[in-house]
Amino acid sequence: MSGQRDSNELGEFLKARRSGISPREAGLPEAGARRRVRGLRREEVALLASISTDYYTRLEQGRRRASAPVLNALAAILRLSEEERAYMFELAGKSLARPPRRTVQKTHPQLHRVLNELTTSPALVMGRRMDILDWNPMAAALLTDFSRIPERHRNYVWLVFSDPAMRELHADWEHTARSCVAMLRREAGRDPEDQRMAALVGELSVRDDDFRRWWGDHRVAGLSRGDKVLRHPLVGELTLDWDALACAGDPDQQLVVWTAEPGTPSHDGLRILSSWAADARHDTPQGRRGGSA
Repeated sequence: MSGQRDSNELGEFLKARRSGISPREAGLPEAGARRRVRGLRREEVALLASISTDYYTRLEQGRRRASAPVLNALAAILRLSEEERAYMFELAGKSLARPPRRTVQKTHPQLHRVLNELTTSPALVMGRRMDILDWNPMAAALLTDFSRIPERHRNYVWLVFSDPAMRELHADWEHTARSCVAMLRREAGRDPEDQRMAALVGELSVRDDDFRRWWGDHRVAGLSRGDKVLRHPLVGELTLDWDALACAGDPDQQLVVWTAEPGTPSHDGLRILSSWAADARHDTPQGRRGGSA
């Protein structure tokens, strides 16, 4: 087989596989208008893989060679079996590089104990990709009931952009959202071959024009500390400071805690929220569950 023929066969294989994946299966929103093509469009595959449409088009046309990370991302998006993935790598002239096996993240026991002790301060444990691994009742009372959110969407950035209640909660939603995008890009740089990160960025890029534009700005920020104003439906406006504390036992986990200056209306608001959360916990026990890959 010549290299050119391999490339053309790779393109035909990619076209055939994307035609068999529906937008719903790929996690994309359903469009009202009738689609002209079966399965995913080229631009949708490109967004989900975090590459340009031009790059992907050239790849299908046999005018561009794909890197191993891109092939791994395409294998995840197109839901290839191990045999199909090996075949695609052969067509691309690449040795089969298996993605690293990542263990499922579980809350570090020490952080879990700290969460249980924080009864008046909202706190949660954030893992890779800003996934929400664990939370205390105060965090659920302040932000949202995380137990009601499907695990695959239990991600802070996803909620900021996709949950209307989170938009209403943040007085300066745009500032918060831009900061989340910058933090997520920093996380993406830590593991360029993370397929779930690529899928998260791709889904948000398709769903939200603001995310797509701000992701293209390439701003980077670390998850460390900050402040925000929240408009809570129960206790009113809260001005809170937040700090992200690193876990010595697992550098991929951080404890994020919200606090208010003592003697302020916001501090009183957290006390009221704590009492309400305790009553709600008594009436309807809230389970806590971790686990994001």
